Amino acid sequence: MVDKVLIVEGKNDRKRVKKVLNEPVDIICTYGTLSEEKLETLILPIENKDVYILVDADDAGESLRKQLKRELPNATHLYTQKEYGQVETTPFDYLTDVLREYFEVKETGQESRF
Repeated sequence: MVDKVLIVEGKNDRKRVKKVLNEPVDIICTYGTLSEEKLETLILPIENKDVYILVDADDAGESLRKQLKRELPNATHLYTQKEYGQVETTPFDYLTDVLREYFEVKETGQESRF
């Protein structure tokens, strides 16, 4: 059973993060918004798991992060740099450093083989 959940905004974010992770993690895509229906189907089932949030460093990402902070106050927030903007364009080495503190990650360079 996977106890860690990572919330990202979109499919490309999920693909990029999967290339770095070296352990099973449920990765949930919000597709940028959280309706009441999504909250019930996505958020409620994970409230008792270790939840991590990694969203884009833009206005939409910050808005989503604020909503997630209200719904999941115990979640751990991870950040990309504003200069990278989006998770999907964050360099692999930086993404690896961000995730390494909480997840098993592939060593830099390994992700390019996938």
